[in-house]
This record gives sequence, C-alpha cells and structure tokens, in this order.
Amino acid sequence: MEEFDFLVVGSGSGLDVANVAANQGQSVAVVEKGPLGGTCLNRGCIPSKQLLYHADVMETVERAGEFDIDASVDGVDFAKIVREVNADVAEDADSIRRGLESSPQHELVRGTGRFVDDRTVEIVDGDDEGTTLRADTVLVAAGTRPGIPDVDGIDAVDYLTSTEALQLETPPDHLVIVGGGYIAAELGHFFGTFGSEVTIVGRRPNLLPEADEAVAEAFTERYADRFTVHTGHAATAVSEDDDGQLTLEARPYEYGPDGGVDEEAEPVRVTGDELLVAAGRVPNTDILHVDATGVAVDDAGFVETDEYLRTTAEGVWALGDIVGEYLLKHSANHEARTVARNVFGGELEPVDYTAIPFAVFASPEVAGVGALEQDLRAEGQEYATNTYRYENTARGDAMHAEGFVKVIVDLDGEILGCHVIGPEAATLVQEVVVAMTAGSGTVADIRNAVHIHPALPEVVQRAFSGQFSQAGHDHGHDHH
Repeated sequence: MEEFDFLVVGSGSGLDVANVAANQGQSVAVVEKGPLGGTCLNRGCIPSKQLLYHADVMETVERAGEFDIDASVDGVDFAKIVREVNADVAEDADSIRRGLESSPQHELVRGTGRFVDDRTVEIVDGDDEGTTLRADTVLVAAGTRPGIPDVDGIDAVDYLTSTEALQLETPPDHLVIVGGGYIAAELGHFFGTFGSEVTIVGRRPNLLPEADEAVAEAFTERYADRFTVHTGHAATAVSEDDDGQLTLEARPYEYGPDGGVDEEAEPVRVTGDELLVAAGRVPNTDILHVDATGVAVDDAGFVETDEYLRTTAEGVWALGDIVGEYLLKHSANHEARTVARNVFGGELEPVDYTAIPFAVFASPEVAGVGALEQDLRAEGQEYATNTYRYENTARGDAMHAEGFVKVIVDLDGEILGCHVIGPEAATLVQEVVVAMTAGSGTVADIRNAVHIHPALPEVVQRAFSGQFSQAGHDHGHDHH
C-alpha cells in the first residue's frame, strides 16, 4: 500500500486543491481513469463552446441578408472543425498529464479507483490496476456521467451521449434528442445550424426547465420555430432497423406534484439516423463505492456534505458535480477554493452559493443568476419583477435582437435574481453577479452605475430602472 498526505479522485477542479497541497509540501496522489482535466475540458464546456462558436459564426453569415448584406457560405469543412477542436482539447489534457508526471510531489495513478476502507482506494482497472493508496486527507471530485433513461430497447440501439456527439465528424441527416435541458439545447443548435434536421423530445412542459419560467417559455417558442419540439413527452421505446434508421416512441408525461398531463397531447413517433441521449447526469459514487469509506450519499447518489464541503467521513471532502449542488465548472472551481481554504487554512468558512450564475450557449443564448420566479411563488414569498426587451435599446434595435432581461427583487429592492434570453446573455448577467456578491446587492448597484450608451448593457440598466410589478399582478410579459 502506498501512503500519501493528500489524495484526490478525479482530475478536474480537484486538481486545484491537489496543487495547494503540493505547494504546502505534502505528498499528493491523483487518481484518474481518463484524460486529464475532467469533464469540462474533455467532454463538456471547452469542446462544446468551441464548436458552438463555429455555429454562431455560421448563423451570423446566414442572417446577413437582414442587414442588406449579400453573403453566402460556399462550404463548411465540418470534419476539420470537429477534429481541430478535439485535437486542441487532447493537447491541453496531455499538457496537464505531462505536468503531473514531471512533478516530484504529485503521483499520477491511472485507472478506476474504488474505496475499500477508510481513506483507502484500490485501482480496479487501468494502467495501475492492483495499486492500493491511502491518504490522511481524501478529496472526492470524480464528477458525473451521462444518465441513460429507462427506455425499452435503449440497450439494443447505437445511441450517442454528449461525449460521442462532440466527436461526430459528419452532421446527422436527422438528429433525435431525448432530453430538454442545456445539453439538448446546445447540441441541437450546433447540429441544426450545420444542416441536421433536429427533433427534441423533453418530459417537462418547456425546454430548459431549470431556467426561469418566462425565459424557458420564450426559449421553447423560439426552438419550436427552428426545430420539431415535443415537450411534455417521455420516451418509452426505441428501435433500429437494418439500415440504421431509428424510431423513437414517446407518451405524454405526467409532470408536477399533481401529475398533470396535457389533455390534448398525443403519443408521438419520430424517426432519425442518430439518437442523442441528453437526459441528465448521474454521479460516479456507485463506481467509487464511497460507502466503504463512510461517505453518505443522497437518494440520487450525490455525495452529502456540510456547509464546509466535508463529507460524513473523517478526513474526506468532496466538490464539483459529484456533490450535485451546481453541475457547473465555475461552481466546482468556487468549491475548490473553499476546500483548499478549509483544509489548509485556518478557520473554517462555508461555501457561498448566493450568486452562482449559469449560461446556455444556444441560439438564443440564455443566462441567469439567483432565484427563479416559479420557486418564489411556490414558497409564498413576496417579490416584484420587471422585464425590459433588447429591441427597445439602440444597440438591440441595431442588432435586430430579440429577447429580454427579467429582474426579480424583494420589496426592499434587494436583488433576488436576474434572467436573460438574447445575444450575449452570459456577458450581460455578469454585472448582476458582481452586484450581488461585491456590491450592496440591491437595485441601486445597477441603477447608479454609468452604463455606456448605446452599448448592450443598457438592457440590464433599464430592466433595473423601470417600474416593478409586485407578485400576483400582471407583469406585462410579452415574449413573442
């Protein structure tokens, strides 16, 4: 058995804490079965956003006629786009590997780890199979994997998850997507822009159900114009014929606490040549056998931690997607700073989740931070909202932009949430995040700041400067 001061399972944001341990002079083991850098670098945000930017450029050219510019696309080397992005990602992952292997204080252990005792990990397959490691402090940061829904026939067909979809070198003729969240939205945009017919089947009434209801509704309407969208439907069966043609069947889905079904909904049957399963993600705690080291998990399998990110096991900490708080890279990085501070610093400090933003790099782009109106309503809280549309600003009008900024505040003017759909949504929401974390956290932070005229952030300024409507009144939303 090899003994270490610090051991981390997973090479995503957990590496940030491992590096702090090494800088403190500790011996460090990093257990990783796949390419270095975790989900974000290899199978998530980095390759997907690089690919999506190509789609945004393509869409910009296709819209040139709106601005009286005669432009056309003479050709697209789709395979080259995908190969170059994946080569770039592979080089970054290899650079991390080389750095760890050349470090005298890090030991990179390649393979799948499984807990066999307190803070003790055995490598059950991979290059270092049979190795057993033990450490004084262990960090569980092994992330999640795509969830595969219980659909009849799913094991007998050749389906894609996001991992494989990001490596396709030819766009499908007809891509059928199971799932209505951000992965479905982003990859639907990517393949749809490059010529695929896209059909999306999602269980919830709207796409992006984790977004604010007004944004999700507007997004679903825009996608219904671009693609074939069947919301409120759950996939029940899938089959594949000898020619590789896939057929998916779905039934109206009972959602919500009352199990309500759209009475006018009918079962649907769709066909395509590729099936993308984008139905959420599941934590890797089952593979890790975390119970063997005394780590408790919730009903969905995510690691349970306290406010300091300690698990129920002495000396074992956790962060990132496997904790399940926010499955976002910037949240994992934020948690890594908290763990590093609490393990190697002085007084314990709780992790602060008060203003964790999210973004969906689809078309339209979506971003948000803070409370959702549907949650506040369900909790019976008092609040007020205001919405301002892009096209009512000079820059938004010049861009022919559609979309809006929606602000939610309490009755004292404290910012509870801000939700954006439209161009540069992820950029626009950032000043609200700063106001909520570094400012007073009130409407005054945005109202009193000088905004460049006629730049796009005026949409945010005006959303915060208008007349708010208290909950329960007509908010004047018109998203069409």
